[in-house]
Amino acid sequence: MSKGSKPGKPAGAAEFTGTIVAAHGRHYLADVDGALLQCVTRGKKTNVAVGDLVHLKRTSADQAVIEKIAERSTLLYRSDQYKSKLLAANITRLFVVIATEPGFSDDLVSRALVACEAAGVEAHLILNKVDVEEPLARARERAALYTGMGYPLHEVSARARPEEAVATLMPLLAGQSSIFIGQSGMGKSSLINLLVPDADIATREISEALDTGKHTTTFTRLYRLPGTAGGNIIDSPGFQEFGLYHLSEGMLERAFVDFQPYLGGCKYYNCRHLAEPQCAILEAVAQGKIARLRHTLYAQLLHESAQTLY
Repeated sequence: MSKGSKPGKPAGAAEFTGTIVAAHGRHYLADVDGALLQCVTRGKKTNVAVGDLVHLKRTSADQAVIEKIAERSTLLYRSDQYKSKLLAANITRLFVVIATEPGFSDDLVSRALVACEAAGVEAHLILNKVDVEEPLARARERAALYTGMGYPLHEVSARARPEEAVATLMPLLAGQSSIFIGQSGMGKSSLINLLVPDADIATREISEALDTGKHTTTFTRLYRLPGTAGGNIIDSPGFQEFGLYHLSEGMLERAFVDFQPYLGGCKYYNCRHLAEPQCAILEAVAQGKIARLRHTLYAQLLHESAQTLY
């Protein structure tokens, strides 16, 4: 639920509001004052995201139809050449979970950060498994690319130092609507289970309500944070790719925070920052002020945005 939203049923009204806490295919689960309702959309629309505040009309004791989606403060999604995939709505912070081992993908991290900038979401990185000493220095060196651009990095060890991990992360989550993303193997699930002790129980309840059987890792779900500080965590399935085909050229250049000091400094006003003469971005890359892998990703994303078919 986004900060300040209060789902509930107005007195004497046929419609009421809830927060979408899970999505699996075209089936959704809404939290209405602590009760879970199975929800569907009218027609074939599937533009509902976990975190959405929705207006509902009950069709049975535990089922309802989504009549309307309330205005969103933010919407985060990824896309490929053919379709888009909503990740979460009304989030205020995104945490990319990386680890000392196995190695993490700079491509995925950078794409997630670009998506955050485009959506107006604050981004953080969590470096997990810092108790594994041998690869730690290298992981920190790689993470320095992002801290150098101003993204906060929080070092934790979910398995070896769980209490410290909770103490580090909980103040960052209190009162926020956050989403955790990361590749498989980074320890994201271990962190979620630390921060939300009844996450496994909640997941089973959600799975039963959505009738997903044992496929509990294939859907995105929202957990309320324990305690009085408020806030929630949205846990997304682990994925290896983060397509951004929906971002236009203008959105892309502004979503690279390391490009921002140089935008407007090119000779040509319509510079694409690829091979144009007297391009301020290309000059910054040549001087080492912008990492070459970041510019390579920018060029790749430009190419992808030109391939969109939907």
